[in-house]
Amino acid sequence: MISGKTSVFGIFGHPVEHTFSPGMHNAAFAKIKRDACYVPFAVAPPDLERAVRAIVPLGIRGLNITLPHKETIIPFLDDLTDDARMIGAVNTIEVTRGKLIGHNTDGRGFLRSLREETGFRPKGKTILMVGSGGAARAVGINLALSGAQTILLCDLDTVKATKLGRDIQNKTATRVKVVNPEGLEKTAQVAECIINATPLGLKPGDPLPIPRHLIRKDQLICDLVYNPLRTPLLKAARSAGADTLSGIGMLLYQGVIAFEIWTGGKAPVNVMKAALTGQIERRGK
Repeated sequence: MISGKTSVFGIFGHPVEHTFSPGMHNAAFAKIKRDACYVPFAVAPPDLERAVRAIVPLGIRGLNITLPHKETIIPFLDDLTDDARMIGAVNTIEVTRGKLIGHNTDGRGFLRSLREETGFRPKGKTILMVGSGGAARAVGINLALSGAQTILLCDLDTVKATKLGRDIQNKTATRVKVVNPEGLEKTAQVAECIINATPLGLKPGDPLPIPRHLIRKDQLICDLVYNPLRTPLLKAARSAGADTLSGIGMLLYQGVIAFEIWTGGKAPVNVMKAALTGQIERRGK
């Protein structure tokens, strides 16, 4: 039961009706018997600064940040972690001693899902990533920080891909090569891991971001799309005998890391995963 002693956490976004985070985090608080609740706040872009200024006075203990605020919220925070500064986006706010510290747990969440669910280690590997938007940026920078030897970026928007590649190379020791979709066949052959960081797969009838005939059974195929749980790309990869990683892993572990930042303790991962998958499956019906 919510009382005057209940700690409040939440998420800022616009819209927020679609978010799975409240179900995941409230299940976790219940499991550890923490008197806390997690609620969504619909914050329109013109109201963002006022909403951020209200966090400390209202006693909010921690927040997630989703679209469209991940970049625009930065000027209103007191400090950023190194990874949030490198990525240029924030998805988690830690409130400590009245200060707002911006974190980015998206890329770290992907890496943790890689380690926990597949055992894949990026160090020394060649990785092909299709897409160069915000998710690709968080994942790409964290892959590079983890020692990936080469990241191959493929996007129809070669200007955006080139900018991301330049940023990764300027901040890390990883080599980055930008390829256009016409060169995908040759590029896919040398990749040990392929990541879909585009929205392809969200809608029925979307084309595969990686053609089926380019997938080898000795590759790891990752899809950042998490709804549906079994995307057409993952189905194609499994039919080719390849190992796969669903986008639910990144969604889960970015939340797990945020939860651990806020509470200072270990998150009940299995409980959070069950709550998350249950919501996605129900919404997909």
